[in-house]
Amino acid sequence: MKVQRFDKSLINDSNIQETQEGYLTVKAPVTRPGVFPYMRADGSVHMEAKLPEYLFAGDTIASLNAKPVTDDHPTEPVTAANYQQYAKGMTHTDAAVYDNKLFVSFTITDSATIQKIKDGKRELSLGFESEIIEEQGTYNGERYDAVQKAVIVNHLAIVEEGRVGPEIAIRGDSAAFMVDSKNEGGTKMPVLKFDGKDFEVDSVVKANFDSLQSKLDAANAKAEKVDALEGERDGLKTQLEKTEADLKEAKEKAVSDEDIAEAVQERAELQDSAKAFLGDSYDFKGKSAREIKVAAITKADEAFKEDGKSDDYINAFYDAMSSNAKKQGFTNDANFSKGKPSPEKEEEIEKKKAERLNLNKKKEDK
Repeated sequence: MKVQRFDKSLINDSNIQETQEGYLTVKAPVTRPGVFPYMRADGSVHMEAKLPEYLFAGDTIASLNAKPVTDDHPTEPVTAANYQQYAKGMTHTDAAVYDNKLFVSFTITDSATIQKIKDGKRELSLGFESEIIEEQGTYNGERYDAVQKAVIVNHLAIVEEGRVGPEIAIRGDSAAFMVDSKNEGGTKMPVLKFDGKDFEVDSVVKANFDSLQSKLDAANAKAEKVDALEGERDGLKTQLEKTEADLKEAKEKAVSDEDIAEAVQERAELQDSAKAFLGDSYDFKGKSAREIKVAAITKADEAFKEDGKSDDYINAFYDAMSSNAKKQGFTNDANFSKGKPSPEKEEEIEKKKAERLNLNKKKEDK
């Protein structure tokens, strides 16, 4: 009886290479000899043997060359008529047997399928036709109900779960356990190796463990990718917040053209008014506004002491002195009576201070 079968396996991450074009090229085992459970149409489990003499026959190995790679199994065999619909890549022509496994390399060219593999869809499944011969026996200690002969591969699919076992795999991390069979002969059951201990289990139990391990591997791969993406997102968020804060600070510190023009005008007016006290020969270069005002006040009043005087006081004193000089004309004696200003002049200074404070408040409110 010739039937269509699907086997599943996994591939090791170290065997995946990304080409310059973004394709994924892989060399991996796709099947091996053994006894594996297959579900019949009536729901019963049929244990079928893949014996080396049939699985590694020349026609079977050759049938794995230049075959389409699909995303999941199609509902029909892949042919030239539907190749464009199903194919996401192609196996190479190097199918061969190594370490009691059938290997082939292949290239995936479809971007969506490539992304699924990167996201954790990490298993392979052969789609093939085979003659199923009903004959009972044992292989490596496992009983079987039938033998697969004349195996001809139709396609290689990227799928979610595996049948053949986690030792044949695209794996994102090392297996917590692996399923194998003892090779001493006889009728010993398959052995599950877990935490350094051996447990004999039924073949169906072994297959279920294979499936669960495959799901765990895929979930771990996805979880690692999610963690990496979340870390990248949080890093970018922090960088964005810092950039926004820096931009806000830069805006607050930025000097507008209007501010520059106003500062230039104030400097020019200060120098013009100070010349009435300091004369044209005074070097204003490098002097701050306070230094210029103190020099002018001291010129008018040699007894003036700057120590302890606030900027507001100096500014107001200078404004009052400049206003008085405009009215009366400046002489060395036409200032504030040498020494401490008179009560009238103190009142004028306080008035000028109030005017300046009011002006500064208006500027801040703009």
